[in-house]
Amino acid sequence: MKQNRQRGLSLVELMIGLAIGLFITAAGFSVLVGQWREHRSATAAMRLMQDLRSASDVITRDLRRAGHWSDPSVAMAASAASGAVANPYAAFAPASAASDAARFAYSRDAAENQLLDSNEQFGLRLRNGVIELLLGAGNWQALTDAGTLQVTAFSVSPSTQTVSLLDHCARPCPAGAAACDARLELRSLVVSITARATDDASLVRQLTSRVRIRNDGVIGACPA
Repeated sequence: MKQNRQRGLSLVELMIGLAIGLFITAAGFSVLVGQWREHRSATAAMRLMQDLRSASDVITRDLRRAGHWSDPSVAMAASAASGAVANPYAAFAPASAASDAARFAYSRDAAENQLLDSNEQFGLRLRNGVIELLLGAGNWQALTDAGTLQVTAFSVSPSTQTVSLLDHCARPCPAGAAACDARLELRSLVVSITARATDDASLVRQLTSRVRIRNDGVIGACPA
């Protein structure tokens, strides 16, 4: 009577199976690592853009208020008349060329005193890879976090559009009058920020925003 003999896996077959299993495991691990890196890169890029947008929002909100005057009625339509008061917050730097710094002012008075006080002076600058915000005379505070991003470029580029107001004056400009002038200055700014992630120098993003300064400048006066 014959006995059925049972055979197991040979050593060669076992080694081949083990090699195939290791190959599949390595391939799966490689895909997992690739997806983790992509997720990490996307998260870092998202965080960098979020930080840039947060800084840009603060800058935009502050720049829009440049030149704000609580009581401009003292200069309305009578800028050439006796007793007229010039806007003490009108100055803005840079006036024409792009710069990595800006200085401006706006009123914070509960009751306007027609004076530029120390707590009404503001500014922006790029210093050691950080955008700083001036809050009052000499009080610079970091607006961006150096531990998260390094700002490599920052610029404020002003532009001015002039609109004549002579058509709205009660009296026409005398014929041949060279000094007859009444116009409105519409000011806007282009703010550009370029930064790279602190923990990944290859991750660089740029954000550009356009700011319309709400307080227009009135130049000259209508004919008397």
